[in-house]
Amino acid sequence: MRSLGISHFSPQSSVLSPQSGRAVGAVVALVLSFACGRTEPGPASLDTKNELCRFCRMPVSDARLAAQLVASGEEPKFFDDIGCLRDHLIQSPAVRGSVAYVADHRTGAWTHASQAVFSRCPALETPMSSHLVAHANQASRDADPTAAGGAPVVPREIFGPAGPPGGAR
Repeated sequence: MRSLGISHFSPQSSVLSPQSGRAVGAVVALVLSFACGRTEPGPASLDTKNELCRFCRMPVSDARLAAQLVASGEEPKFFDDIGCLRDHLIQSPAVRGSVAYVADHRTGAWTHASQAVFSRCPALETPMSSHLVAHANQASRDADPTAAGGAPVVPREIFGPAGPPGGAR
């Protein structure tokens, strides 16, 4: 009979030394901490030439008015208007672990919706006429001439009492 290259099992060969037992324990603890740790999904890149609003199905053509909803293991959902994100959440509550991001109207950079400063700017045409814009902070809002004629809006007026998804930051 030909040998398969497997050595004979010996009870002594399966016993770990105290040092190697601690090392294995540390590795297992580290792996479990990563597996149990919750990492928040970041914003996805928006392709304004190809992305459609998940709510109204219009092209998301102005990145400065866009919003998105992301969750681990799911495709990002883009919206062409903050009002579309709001309406989508009314019809389809976000899955657990979802995070909403909105574009800073002045810079175009994504910001956590739970930390954004919102304004309703009646003179600004938005895709679905919500007239809502977001900014990363008050300084960005103050530096945006479009927001100068707008009225501040608190997130609960847009997203309800719980605020936008991912608001536990």
